[in-house]
Amino acid sequence: MRTRLPRLTLVLGGGASGKSRFAERQALMSGLSPLYVATGSPLDEEMLLRIERHRSRRGPEWTTIETAEGDLQETLAGLAETHGNHVILVDSLTMWTTDRLLGGAGDREIRSEIASLCDVLSAQRSPLICVSDDVSGGIVPADPLGRRFRDIHGELNQAIAANSDLVVHVTAGIPLALKGELKDFGKDK
Repeated sequence: MRTRLPRLTLVLGGGASGKSRFAERQALMSGLSPLYVATGSPLDEEMLLRIERHRSRRGPEWTTIETAEGDLQETLAGLAETHGNHVILVDSLTMWTTDRLLGGAGDREIRSEIASLCDVLSAQRSPLICVSDDVSGGIVPADPLGRRFRDIHGELNQAIAANSDLVVHVTAGIPLALKGELKDFGKDK
């Protein structure tokens, strides 16, 4: 059974909450060709193993585009022009924010990139699912970089959520719609 996806879905959750698995199931339920836009950079051995686990979980029906060293907005803009009958899954906005901060981008530059990303997301013809960590429920980070990350990433999540038709929060593998209607997304048949 095919499920019609909203134009833009934001899937939020904490670490290891099941948000990526939920987003992947949602994409597959659409019956469209799934494109996986990966933003993670393998900066160390542990991160490389995480990326490999994600890759091995996806089947051969997925086409993966790596943007770790590239520009997410440019990648998505290119997909808007060439892939009208796909579902696009971006995993994750958290890694995108991390790369921006660790790459030395200033707050003003990142906020400009967030606005640009929102414009590109709005221009998509294909349904789009973005996965992001919810950083709003934790303690105040002890160091300036941690607080800066939390604030910038929180702003990104708010901007994407404002433009989304469906916002889902996943906890312990259980999805809860914060905005829009969940329907049968992600339920195992």
